[in-house]
Amino acid sequence: MKRALLKICIASAILVSCSHEKQGNMMRGEASKEYEVITVTPKSVTIHQDFPATIEGQRVIEIRPMINGYLKEIYVNEGDRVKKGQLLFKISNPQYEQNVITAKAKINSATADVNSASLEVEKVRPLVDKGIVSTYRLKSAELTLDTRQAALEQAKADLSNAETNLSYTIIRSPEDGMIGTIPYKNGALVSSNNTKALTTLSDIRNVFAYFSRNEKQLLDMLSETKGDTPEEKISNLPQATLVLANDYEYPEKGKVELASGLISTQTGSATFKAIFPNRSGLIRSGSSATVRLPEMLDSVYVIPQSATYELQNKSFIYLVGQDNKVTAVTFTSLPSDDGKYYYVTSGLKNGDRVVVEGISSLRTGVQIIPKEENALSYNSPGK
Repeated sequence: MKRALLKICIASAILVSCSHEKQGNMMRGEASKEYEVITVTPKSVTIHQDFPATIEGQRVIEIRPMINGYLKEIYVNEGDRVKKGQLLFKISNPQYEQNVITAKAKINSATADVNSASLEVEKVRPLVDKGIVSTYRLKSAELTLDTRQAALEQAKADLSNAETNLSYTIIRSPEDGMIGTIPYKNGALVSSNNTKALTTLSDIRNVFAYFSRNEKQLLDMLSETKGDTPEEKISNLPQATLVLANDYEYPEKGKVELASGLISTQTGSATFKAIFPNRSGLIRSGSSATVRLPEMLDSVYVIPQSATYELQNKSFIYLVGQDNKVTAVTFTSLPSDDGKYYYVTSGLKNGDRVVVEGISSLRTGVQIIPKEENALSYNSPGK
């Protein structure tokens, strides 16, 4: 019995010894492995926020008829660039031409009446002076003359009104701009009551890119921008970049302004506009685009995505201590524009050493051989 017990004790001691030796070998194996490490220092970087936007010309004018009639001529095509005063449409309505002819005839008749009344006054006045007829006759003649002159002025006003209505049959461009769609064809009956305009004219020498920022983004922007008032803060915002629908980055920069002073109760956001010069006419009213706003981050640490991992919705990195043992720590960050880097805002300090490669094989407490890499090769976004 004693001999059997002795054998069991000896076997247990051998197993424990082998286990310790195996663990020691494992630790030595891990410790003998090199890992790339960078030493971080704070930097100032610029990130960008993108906002979907809709484009409008600085002025969009609906061209509508002032009178009723048939569309006789269309002098422009959809998409044409036109100048102020250029002929666009002609509306046919013989009534307005007839009104002008009638008004001119009334003027001729009224002029004849005025001349006749004037002659009567001139004839009566000498007779009154000689006492041949009473002054009543003269006053009656003068009143008749006043009545005829008033009728002449009314006839002239009727002519002016008729000529104005006739001028409405010719529609010219009120401004330089771009012609939109033309929903009507020759012969169509048009009037000021039509639901659709004859066309729209877009003045696109400058274009407005309208976009929205939610309440949190608005408050963050106001708190981070220099200025004593909201108006000053908005005027100090950096210039915006416009990215067109084909991902082309428009070369001209835009000035950001507040388009609405209210936060919408429906969307919880405020509307902004970025104003871009459009001398080439490349950007058309009604198109879609993206407004890209730069944001400067001070004193952040740039680390590559390969240095991070996530666990339970938290982001971790491995820091290397003085004894070359690694420790997993959490951090908060913002992503770079290309998504390859993180800009760490908390969780790191100046001089920390961060493992940047092979972190999947590490765990807290493992001792490594750090292989110091040039930080510039890792924290240069865009490389």
